[in-house]
Amino acid sequence: MENTTEDYLANHYIHRSNWLRAAVLGANDGILSTASLAIGVAAASTTREPIILATLAGLVAGALSMAAGEYVSVSSQTDIEKADIERERQELEETPALELQRLSEIYQERGLKKETALLVAQELTAHDALGTHIRDELGINEISKAKPLQAALASGAAFSAGGLLPLLVTLFLPLPYMEYLLYAFAILFLALLGALAAKTGGSGILKAVLRITFWGTVAMGLTALVGHLFGISLA
Repeated sequence: MENTTEDYLANHYIHRSNWLRAAVLGANDGILSTASLAIGVAAASTTREPIILATLAGLVAGALSMAAGEYVSVSSQTDIEKADIERERQELEETPALELQRLSEIYQERGLKKETALLVAQELTAHDALGTHIRDELGINEISKAKPLQAALASGAAFSAGGLLPLLVTLFLPLPYMEYLLYAFAILFLALLGALAAKTGGSGILKAVLRITFWGTVAMGLTALVGHLFGISLA
């Protein structure tokens, strides 16, 4: 039984890069921004309501902003890709010989002999000229191709999931220790996220956990400091 491209990809992780990047970014921001906001408000508040309100507002606004921002930025990448593909289509129509030579040179740079590179370029051009140039000259393929809607949904949903965790802390855990509880649980959530992302992407877990918790500590520490420095009671 022959292995298909899908079978080969199943043994690797690169095909997950687009949605995994968006999901990890969204969840990390969800945990970090809502927890930092809650810690800052908790540092200046003597009641629970302002903390909950600020955290909930940050969660909703952040999720919408994350999804919209991801969609717009990835859509810009899609526009660039489409423009390059259209330009390549025109060049193939107007200067096919030059495009064949360019394709042959690409294969030579990758290690093929001149005669072999030309033969490969000719055969692939005969099979699918535009598709070959899109893949080998422009570097666009199904794995790297921008997918705005997928990225937006992954980021927005992940932010919501991440932001919900600090919100639950503000709802149910004791108010007098809220700052410390938010910090402790946020670090725990970030560590779990780092481990899950590393496991999903096939990379080192310890390095991912240390990286995400370090920057999380810095962000939340600075936010708590701002709350203490202003010292405004939000009773």
